Amino acid sequence: MREASDGSAQPMGAQRRLRRIGVVPHPARMINGPLRALDAWAEEHGADVVQIAVRGQEQEVAEPGQVADCDLVLAIGGDGTMLAAIRAALGAGRPVLGLACGSLGVLTAIEADGLGTALNRFSGGDWRPRRLPALVVSRDGADELLAFNDIALVRAGIGQVRVTTEVDGVLFSRLAGDGCIVSTPLGSSAYALAAGSALLTPETDAYLLTPLPTHGGSRHPLVISAGSELRLEATPGIGGARLEVDGQIAQTDPPVLTVGLRRDVATLVAFPEQEHLFASLRRRQIIVDSPRILADDGRD
Repeated sequence: MREASDGSAQPMGAQRRLRRIGVVPHPARMINGPLRALDAWAEEHGADVVQIAVRGQEQEVAEPGQVADCDLVLAIGGDGTMLAAIRAALGAGRPVLGLACGSLGVLTAIEADGLGTALNRFSGGDWRPRRLPALVVSRDGADELLAFNDIALVRAGIGQVRVTTEVDGVLFSRLAGDGCIVSTPLGSSAYALAAGSALLTPETDAYLLTPLPTHGGSRHPLVISAGSELRLEATPGIGGARLEVDGQIAQTDPPVLTVGLRRDVATLVAFPEQEHLFASLRRRQIIVDSPRILADDGRD
């Protein structure tokens, strides 16, 4: 066991030889430096590098390969690239390592100059699995959807969308306005936080309902137990409504949705000294101290 940056004891990952690494690159950003470092490490250690196909990917950086044949999926980009890599790795159950191009985000674990060291540590078992929960969205006559950040049920044009929300069969609210967001603990630091909602610590065994601006009435965020079921029923206005899953449009004028939280859906590669969520949000000035505190600091 090793103590993590959040103070909790975390099991370390298993040693595994890296025979094949599947890479998911940022769709547009220049990533030549990290790719050269990856190719050099792979050549030195006798590993293959292949590219895993994901939706919307237009940048080709390696020969195509299947995620099931890989020992590790490496995302090179930001948190959006990480979400794409996580989805790609799901079916094969492969761990995902995030390399940041730019500043570290919430999901990426290492900066570009740390790639070789991170791959060595992963191979040697000096890492810890970071298990991610996901929202599971059920719809009549359609496949389940998974969201690692959030789902948003929002108006698609002019007019309001009316949303009725129930928790375990009990009516919570009826809203008329822009819609609502349902977030995982991780996703509470994304769209929900931008909308002025609560922030859940990553270890919270719950999920979050955040109403968007409404035409009057109560608009309270709600923390929902992981074992509870949320039901959303939307009545679109003139412009219609849409369902977004992790920022991507999944359906227009969605039917009744049933939402729950499923534990341990995906595995990220993390390291014991990795930056805590709070530190990441403060570094990027998403969380900022009160002006009076900052003024006092300036005088000091």
